[in-house]
Amino acid sequence: MAHLPLELNKLLRLIKYPLLTEKSIKLQGINQYTFIVDRTLTKTQLKYVFESIFRLNRIQINTCHLPIKKKRVGRFVGKKTAYKKVYISVQKGESIPELH
Repeated sequence: MAHLPLELNKLLRLIKYPLLTEKSIKLQGINQYTFIVDRTLTKTQLKYVFESIFRLNRIQINTCHLPIKKKRVGRFVGKKTAYKKVYISVQKGESIPELH
């Protein structure tokens, strides 16, 4: 990522990864995409990040915080970290080609 501009490089670090589950792949058919992002971002900041990176004009954002879960491995009990999931709805003519 050394060839990317500094600001774009910082913005890309805020998006952890796209969530590719059976439900999220079905949602891509109706122009909705799912991502796991940094928990500290607000909706307006998320809108700026996604519009800047993917060059989208008008998007709608829905977010949800997922709780900490217990994970048991043998006799040891650990914790899975809490994370923030973002659903992005784009206009009909637009898409995120990197996910198709």
